[in-house]
Amino acid sequence: MESPSFSLLILCGKSTFEIEIAHSLKNKKNLKLPDNNDLKLLLQSEMEETCKEESFRTEDYMSSLSTDCFGRFLIWSPRLTSTHDVVSHNFCELPVGTVCVADLQFKGRGRSKNTWESPKGCLMFSYTLQMEDGHAVPLLQYVVTLAMTEAINHISDANGLPHLGVKIKWPNDLYLNGLKVGGVLCTSTYRSQKFNVSTGIGLNVDNEKPTTCLNAALREISSVAYQLRREEILVAFFKKFETLFGIFLNEGFQALEDLYYKTWLHSGQRVVIQEKREDQRVEDVVVTIQGIYWALDRTIECMSFILMVIVLTFSKG
Repeated sequence: MESPSFSLLILCGKSTFEIEIAHSLKNKKNLKLPDNNDLKLLLQSEMEETCKEESFRTEDYMSSLSTDCFGRFLIWSPRLTSTHDVVSHNFCELPVGTVCVADLQFKGRGRSKNTWESPKGCLMFSYTLQMEDGHAVPLLQYVVTLAMTEAINHISDANGLPHLGVKIKWPNDLYLNGLKVGGVLCTSTYRSQKFNVSTGIGLNVDNEKPTTCLNAALREISSVAYQLRREEILVAFFKKFETLFGIFLNEGFQALEDLYYKTWLHSGQRVVIQEKREDQRVEDVVVTIQGIYWALDRTIECMSFILMVIVLTFSKG
């Protein structure tokens, strides 16, 4: 897909404070993209009244949002290289908690330089946050995936719908009926004694390809004519994330472990690993996954990192 001659960004704010930020960013024209594409900035009040049916409804989103920090400043684009590029490349220009949403991406990113297919109907967004503890940064992706599964369950409960059963596939994927429906990407830079973290999420809401989507699964298990909307999912996600992130910062991930394991795909899962014996022969061994063991390594002063090991218990047969 060819890149357009310019990228359109619509700047939206929840309160007067965020709206003033939108005016300032538009007037200064200091937002940039890494590929040097031309940017056209508009305020939400300058948007055309006629909006395509499949477009993200910024007014519906803002009117329902009730967070203290996250998602209150919104950048929406009908077509963009990558939402992650916008927030990570302009991190210091944007208020913490800024979210960028796109209807279409043509350079979506995943882990290990993988690409994320971004068709219409997919909820694609990236947002900013800051952390001080470098040891905790790698665990953030678990909080994000947990917040999304909790958000989807909350919407189901609020509308009398059955739970879809979205599960977390370690470390950062979301699965539904054995198929991937979402993924999380967290990148960070260190500046002024803080980690600037850009978090991107792609979630199949109304697009049945390339795998499946939430609404397709909902139609199979419910006779209620209800379709999940990207706006309500994003609102519910930020509400859940803000709560879980606060617990995570104050009490550590251990405070969220029980809730995490309820949605974790791997509990009780049996896998085959290869073990080298003393005589150098390699033997296949069946093991059962019990959980995740967090081992912090603090021996390197110049770098903080965390080693995450899946704890396995051997089973017979």
